[in-house]
Order: sequence, then structure tokens, then C-alpha cells
Amino acid sequence: MLSADGKMSRFLWVCLGSAAGGGARYLLVGWVSKLLGSGFPYGTLAVNVIGSFLIGGLMYAGLEASRLSETALLALTTGVMGGFTTYSAFSYQTLKALQDGEGTVAIVNVVMTLAGCLLACWLGWAGAHSVWSPSA
Repeated sequence: MLSADGKMSRFLWVCLGSAAGGGARYLLVGWVSKLLGSGFPYGTLAVNVIGSFLIGGLMYAGLEASRLSETALLALTTGVMGGFTTYSAFSYQTLKALQDGEGTVAIVNVVMTLAGCLLACWLGWAGAHSVWSPSA
């Protein structure tokens, strides 16, 4: 259970931010897809690139420049950016590893994320297909 020492307030800010981020993702993906077509996932690419850009700026503003409170940073990153795209967190973590001189960690993170997510997506599709396919 969340205690009354501010955790509930932060939790609610994260939830509100997640809703806003998810709504923004929905609108942006739809707009970009309508503008550029559906032959390539341009909308998702736009969300991932924009989200990565935004989380970089937010993390700098909050952690390096001390321009955001802990609660505001949490609401904007975990909440808004988490609802908008979790790719932003992956991007920041990889960048941070590079900045910290941990190039191997960054490369492994990129390779494992891409390969792992593609494999997981395929496994999810294959599992759902085996359960719900009309010929199953």
C-alpha cells in the first residue's frame, strides 16, 4: 500500500502523466500515419525519436541543471514519456552508458533490446496465433 508521505501523490502524477503521454502518442501516430501513409511505421518512428529527444532534455533539466523537482521529473519521465514511448528510457539509458564510458554496456543494451524485443514480439504473435487462429 502506498503511504501518505507523498508516494500516493507521486503515483497519481505518474498516472496522470501516463494518460497524457498515451493520448499524445495516439494523436501523433495517427497524424503522421495519415500524412506519410502506412507503408512504413512512420508514426511509431516519430514517437520514438521525439520521445528520445524529450527524455534527453528532461533528464538533463532535472538531473544536471536541477530545473525540475523530483516529483515533476518523475511525472514527466516515468509518466508522460512512459506513456508516450518506453523507447525514450532505452535511449537515455544507452546514452548514459556511453557518457559513463561503458561502451560495451551500451552496445549490448542496443543489441539485446532490438533482438530481444523482436524475438518477444514474434513469440507473442506465434503464441496468440496458436491459441486463436481459426485453424487451431
